[in-house]
Amino acid sequence: MLSLNTLFSILLLFIPISITAHFLEWGSSVVFITACLGIIPLAAWMGTATEEIAVVLGPSLGGLLNATFGNATELIISLVALNAGLVDVVKASITGSIISNLLLVMGFSMLLGGLRYKEQQFQPMVAGVNASAMNLAVIAMLLPTAMDYTSTGIDEAIVQQLSVAVAVVLIGVYGLTLLFSMKTHSYLYDAGVAEQEILTELAESNLAPEDPEHKVNLPLWIGVLLGATLLVAAESELLVSSLEEATSQLGLTALFTGVILVPIIGNAAEHATAVTVAMKNKMDLSISVAVGSSLQIALFVAPVLVLTGWALHKPMDLDFNPFELVAVAVSVLIANSISSDGKSNWLEGTLLLAAYAILALAFYFHPVMGGIG
Repeated sequence: MLSLNTLFSILLLFIPISITAHFLEWGSSVVFITACLGIIPLAAWMGTATEEIAVVLGPSLGGLLNATFGNATELIISLVALNAGLVDVVKASITGSIISNLLLVMGFSMLLGGLRYKEQQFQPMVAGVNASAMNLAVIAMLLPTAMDYTSTGIDEAIVQQLSVAVAVVLIGVYGLTLLFSMKTHSYLYDAGVAEQEILTELAESNLAPEDPEHKVNLPLWIGVLLGATLLVAAESELLVSSLEEATSQLGLTALFTGVILVPIIGNAAEHATAVTVAMKNKMDLSISVAVGSSLQIALFVAPVLVLTGWALHKPMDLDFNPFELVAVAVSVLIANSISSDGKSNWLEGTLLLAAYAILALAFYFHPVMGGIG
């Protein structure tokens, strides 16, 4: 069986293939598929470099670094798409990232962890705080959408101004959640020793050397982080430029691509980490990765994209497709319901995966947004 390291190394081959396919005009579908596959190992390298640098910086600064760069791949892809004017795809990827983390990642973690251990436990109070924060994110997405759909002839600029104001509030809340988890209530998160264990565990689960006594080469990992970031940006350009024609050729809608495919690509390495640690009976860490990533998308990435769209004069706001909003709301509802008791088993994981499968089918057959723009 291939290890994650070997698999990611093989997928690196798709980076030169995608570039070659672009310049030799092998077709949009080939460019799109190879660019998607090329981004997966780059996301893993970015995650590993971040974790290695975080180990050197220590728990507080390291935690802040992780909180900032945890979803860097999705942010880069979304920024490239936003700059290209594909606002609907950007919005779809935001909702898709939240849904995939809450249902797909947590579902697989609970299922595979539950098959190995009859019942797994995690901190219920932390789950409760995360649930409240996710509810806030749903409210922040719901109100601009509701305002648009309950007002006739409302100016798009008004919706964007509201979205910018809400984005500022959300970023402020995100900063307060970091303060809460790292300083004032760090004992709830087993910070200090446990956080150092988390950083080490995450690094080992990705691509870091297996020798527990290895010394971190800081300049090397900073170089890896910068190099991987530049390559992700380049691959994202290829992905976005080929997306419209490729999805049409493959018989997919932009809605399905944005909600289902793009988040899986950007989150693949993180997904693997969450499942790996769950199978080691570290469900606290697995839930932290899954829910923490969703919170970062909702409270940090989405607001940053709104503010960037406002600065670039792109019509990026928090007025989402109502169908996407319903999908996020039901995902948060079932995820909060299952995680509220601080215990998990394989059946609960199956229920989350079933919910994700139903939503994926609904997005696949949904006729809205057959084109981009």
